[in-house]
Amino acid sequence: MTDNSENRPLALIIDDASTVRMYHRKLVEDQGWTVLEAENGMEALERFGDRPVHLMLVDVNMPIMDGYSFIAAARATPGLAHVPAVMISTESQLIDRDKAYAAGANHYLVKPALPPELSQLLTLLSPEVSA
Repeated sequence: MTDNSENRPLALIIDDASTVRMYHRKLVEDQGWTVLEAENGMEALERFGDRPVHLMLVDVNMPIMDGYSFIAAARATPGLAHVPAVMISTESQLIDRDKAYAAGANHYLVKPALPPELSQLLTLLSPEVSA
């Protein structure tokens, strides 16, 4: 089997919980995407590299750099500034959503992200969907 990961869209999953990253990785890869993971916002900024990222799934509460700070920094980073960012958090109050959107998030999901919700987002955001 050949590795065609270079031809698939890339999702950046940022969460300090390895079990959550594994859960999201499975859902995203099942939709034909490649995944890059990071444990916090700072690691994500350091690891995204030169490869175009097509989607960022971002937790709120993380050490070193939280999700709000990461999204704000990503919006100021060439290569990430216009990438769709989905905040996924256990925080479910309206103020949490407002803070995410103020930081630059495009969408907000409450954990656990349900497979149909994430699948629909991935389908809508996939750069490889043909007419």
